[in-house]
Amino acid sequence: MKKLSIEVMMNSSKEMYEQVAISWDNLTLNGNLFVPNRATGIVIFSHGSGSSRWSPRNNYVAEVLQEDGLATLLFDLLTEEEDRIYANRFNIDLLTLRLIEVTHWVRQRHGIKNLPIGYFGASTGAASALRAAAYFGEDIGAVVSRGGRPDLAMKELHTVTAPTLLIVGGWDDQVIELNEMAFQNLKCERKLEIVPEASHLFEEPGKLTAVAQHSAKWFTKWLKSPKTNNDV
Repeated sequence: MKKLSIEVMMNSSKEMYEQVAISWDNLTLNGNLFVPNRATGIVIFSHGSGSSRWSPRNNYVAEVLQEDGLATLLFDLLTEEEDRIYANRFNIDLLTLRLIEVTHWVRQRHGIKNLPIGYFGASTGAASALRAAAYFGEDIGAVVSRGGRPDLAMKELHTVTAPTLLIVGGWDDQVIELNEMAFQNLKCERKLEIVPEASHLFEEPGKLTAVAQHSAKWFTKWLKSPKTNNDV
């Protein structure tokens, strides 16, 4: 396993927030790590094309998860230079490899390495989350897709073992169809949740809150551990 490093920016005694630099070879990806006291699991976010660790939607979902005792890691799947190449945003192979490497980093990090891991994927990020979940098998405890493109991981879906929740807006007709196709190919515990009167980005009042609540319920159900975030 490659050597990874972390830069600590800030933390407190009861909960910990850090801006982290996850490095291997000649690559460094920046992320935001939040670990509540006695965290029961950690959710790694794989954002959609053109987004970043500062995505307001994903950060809102992360805050709701944190309130339910879940640690969260939001990170940039691409460097600033890589993101300038538009095609990289849709390179699912590349994004999946990045998510796999970051998952290895979580498995080495003191304080969180024993926590059950879940993935939250948005848009194209859902494809990389599901492909990484297929790669790790039972080491991934749960997956949630928000307005995702799980169809871009169609070849791997039948090998995913992590309980998977697909959340789609009720007005997002094309994405509903793609998620229904993916749902049929999943062989794990799975659920398709359609949020009524919501568009692709869940911008309507209360709809993103519904996404966050469905996600929190799913992760707290499947990410269970008797260990605390002080475990080594």
